[in-house]
Amino acid sequence: MEQITLGDVTVARVKEYYGPVGMTPAEFFPDTSDEAWQQAHPVLVPDFWDPATNECNTALQSWVLRSEGRTILVDTGVGNHKDRPYAPVWSRLDTDYLENLAAAGVRPEDVDIVVNTHLHIDHVGWNTYLDGRTWVPTFPNATYLMPRRDYDFWNPANGHETVFGRGNQNVFEDSVVPVHQAGLAELWDGSYQIDKNLRLESAPGHTPGSSVLTLESGGDRALFVGDLLHTVVQIMEPDTNSCFCEDPAQARATRHKLLGRAAETNALVFPAHLGGQGAAEVDKDGSKFAIREWAGFSRIA
Repeated sequence: MEQITLGDVTVARVKEYYGPVGMTPAEFFPDTSDEAWQQAHPVLVPDFWDPATNECNTALQSWVLRSEGRTILVDTGVGNHKDRPYAPVWSRLDTDYLENLAAAGVRPEDVDIVVNTHLHIDHVGWNTYLDGRTWVPTFPNATYLMPRRDYDFWNPANGHETVFGRGNQNVFEDSVVPVHQAGLAELWDGSYQIDKNLRLESAPGHTPGSSVLTLESGGDRALFVGDLLHTVVQIMEPDTNSCFCEDPAQARATRHKLLGRAAETNALVFPAHLGGQGAAEVDKDGSKFAIREWAGFSRIA
């Protein structure tokens, strides 16, 4: 198992998928420019962008944290066998995620806490698995921490309009409701202290309930930022949003705030979907940011 140590916490990476997502930079990040991608070319290629096909590459992965004797799983990807009619790239996958989790020394029953940084299709999928014809919680002994604002926003009964359109269809029903009905979900708002090392904080913009998991242990700092960042271009050009951000102005403000905090505190930034070495320390560069050093993980493939 490959892991790094931050203070009293260990962090391991568990892959679900890595590769193209069928979107060009202009489609995925409509408010970016071709010039920004060309300028970032040395950093982007080959892990984050394939210029030959002009497709963005992305990783689906979970971060496994061990802190104060507990195992914490941050984000749970897309999941297997799930019907996603309006997101065909993620529909009815059949990956080796649970085997990869086992290779990291984690059985489903070992997980004490699941953190869903937000409730998008690619962050809650392995919350459940198909047992016969029923979706049941994958991690039966875990408390699933879900942002209340996202729970309310993505509940179809509330009828919220979203920039995602119907892209999140079926997700609430097969990946959120079964956990809640099993009594394993804990809905939180504002902030939530997990233990002396780990704290959840609201970080809205991408979705109303998007959150960041802050790690502070010894002299080490880290921010697990979910979809605050999808690509390194958003570090270099922090005003760049993805096409999936519900509140673009708030997303930009939150990105600037958290990247600024990371630069000031030497915190490792762990986005949900970065390939390559997965996480990085950043420096402030005027109103923008730059990568100082990558994390000590091998490049994902």
